[in-house]
Amino acid sequence: MSSIFQASNSYPQLIMGDKFVGTWALDMSENFDEYMKAVEVNFMTRKMASVLKPNVIISAAGDTWSLKTESPLKTSETSFKLGQEYEETTPDGRSVMTTFTLDNEGKLVQEQKGKVPSIITRELTDENTLLCTCVAKDVTCKRKYKRVVA
Repeated sequence: MSSIFQASNSYPQLIMGDKFVGTWALDMSENFDEYMKAVEVNFMTRKMASVLKPNVIISAAGDTWSLKTESPLKTSETSFKLGQEYEETTPDGRSVMTTFTLDNEGKLVQEQKGKVPSIITRELTDENTLLCTCVAKDVTCKRKYKRVVA
């Protein structure tokens, strides 16, 4: 995955990425259990995760972004800079090397390198709908979030 901007040129990234900033509530989930199986999440964690309807809060301060996932059972947060690889422990406990980029279409792409590689792409289908597409092995999961308006 290539980013249209390099990490050293953060101003255009923040303008493009600004549209992702906000709180998003899970509205629809398709094939999530199969995706979790593909990335080798254990049975109990999969079953708990499949019934949750988390909120995702995306924020940016300077060139540092934050992606926080909140649910009644667990809250997790990861902070990152676009284009910079870092070690991440996923909410389901996997250890991966993660890189976030903005692609040529303005999508926020999260590449996870680990035992099972995964690509998670976030895009706005309209100003109030965030579509998250998760791909691992031959499995694709789609999760749709609605913007929470305060």
